Amino acid sequence: MKPLLVLAIAIGCGTAASPQPDATEVIRRSVQKIEADWKQAPEYSFIERDVESKRHSTPTVKTYQVLMIEGSQYNQVIAINDRPLSPGEQAEEENKLRAEISKRGHESDRERHKRIARFLRERDQDHAMLREMVDAFDFRPAGEATLEGRNCWVFDAQPKPGYQPKTHETKVLSGMKGKLWVDKSQYQWVRVEAEVMRPVSLYGVIAKIGPGTHFFLEQGPVAGNLWLPTRFSVSVKASALGFINEDSTDDETYRQYKSMPSLAELGTHKQ
Repeated sequence: MKPLLVLAIAIGCGTAASPQPDATEVIRRSVQKIEADWKQAPEYSFIERDVESKRHSTPTVKTYQVLMIEGSQYNQVIAINDRPLSPGEQAEEENKLRAEISKRGHESDRERHKRIARFLRERDQDHAMLREMVDAFDFRPAGEATLEGRNCWVFDAQPKPGYQPKTHETKVLSGMKGKLWVDKSQYQWVRVEAEVMRPVSLYGVIAKIGPGTHFFLEQGPVAGNLWLPTRFSVSVKASALGFINEDSTDDETYRQYKSMPSLAELGTHKQ
């Protein structure tokens, strides 16, 4: 999943509810749930469909089987532009998978540590953004709503006065507002919508995220009380060096979460 995945932190909408929930307590409990889910997520494989475009170009669509192999993710292509792979293409991807399993099984300790550290660094960037949300936003009850058949509390989120971002990545939080829908029975995030309201410079004059940048996240139950993302989309209005158009869109959907197969099963993996 993408590092912007938890930028979708701002949040709310719905019909007035009474009594009003304690926003601080609801957010605290929901973050505890997400922390627990975050730890379990690497135990699952899933199918990810990505639709990407840059600078208003024709979108590219790729679908992957996302696997955890020896401590980091591997994305196996299973469709391009929603066209299933031909038998020859599928055989090629199977060969790539077996080669990667073999490579990771024979790498040195230094190589393995470097590979896993790179994966964890990217994953931790997402997680750091999650932890920052409590410090970055004021959450206020905004009624109730029903989403996907679930009764939810809705919260508005506004930048907290005086918030000081800790990293370049969390700078974007200072210019965002949004809404959060929290399942009332399980304290899980059902939906997050966020929007950048004012320009935010990430690296001085080099890169700037502009107003109109939107983030959207939906989650659902996978197994028992475990919830994981089902959709994440981002539409970025951005510029580089103050004038170069870096606008992009990325819409990802996730489905068919399953417990990770063993390495022996992966070695003869078939779609």
